[in-house]
Amino acid sequence: MTKPSPRDLTVIKKGYVTPNMLRVTLGGDGIKEFPEDQASAYIKLIFPIKDDDKGRVLRRTYTVRHDRMTDQGREIDVDFVMHGDDGYDHDHGGPASNWAVNCRPGDVITIGGPGPKKLVDPSADWFLIVGDMTALPAVSVNLETLPHDARGYAVIEVRSEADMQDLKKPDNITIEWVINPHPGEQNTVLSDVVKRIPWHTEGRPSVWAACEFTSMRSLRSYFREVRGLGKDDLYISSYWKLGMNEDTHKALKSEDAKTAA
Repeated sequence: MTKPSPRDLTVIKKGYVTPNMLRVTLGGDGIKEFPEDQASAYIKLIFPIKDDDKGRVLRRTYTVRHDRMTDQGREIDVDFVMHGDDGYDHDHGGPASNWAVNCRPGDVITIGGPGPKKLVDPSADWFLIVGDMTALPAVSVNLETLPHDARGYAVIEVRSEADMQDLKKPDNITIEWVINPHPGEQNTVLSDVVKRIPWHTEGRPSVWAACEFTSMRSLRSYFREVRGLGKDDLYISSYWKLGMNEDTHKALKSEDAKTAA
């Protein structure tokens, strides 16, 4: 499949969803050829490297939180986790988070994608959705798209109670909020809660999890070795690693995937 060509989108507005989550809304003429219904798909924000005469760029990966049509035209929302001093905003206080903080309506950003959506299997008998704040946009879309009679759990790690969001979900999905002021440093907090969640012994689960690299490996071991889940019932990914930018993290993920296959 041919990758979509990069396109320029325009900043429509921005604002804080919670104290540590900044939402930037993108639209403009460049979105007219953007595929429809892309909530939970990923995009690449593309930044030129200053003074690089070879034209190389940096790419940073983010999830489309909302995709909607308004009276003014099509818009997508992209959420950025703040507090880059500890690497929790994907790119170590780097180009993406700095851009989000400083952008203004009318500014233009080049994006690549969208990449494929990664969602739970709606035909499963029950669901377990796990994520930290970097995965919260994707977690939110997963919850919104579940069947109305879905049952199960969502375990979501945030920095503080003020970062808990009012999420749309089926009535029989229980959300467990996990407060961790130092994500990545205290990297067993999320996995410890997940391992205490009651496991349904009847029916087939669909498990979706995305978080910091060390937490991901702990959860992957639990889901595979303790719960016996295979690839058809489990999607798991790391979105970041403490102290690494996205390029270094991507290389680490590649090596990890070879040994974990």
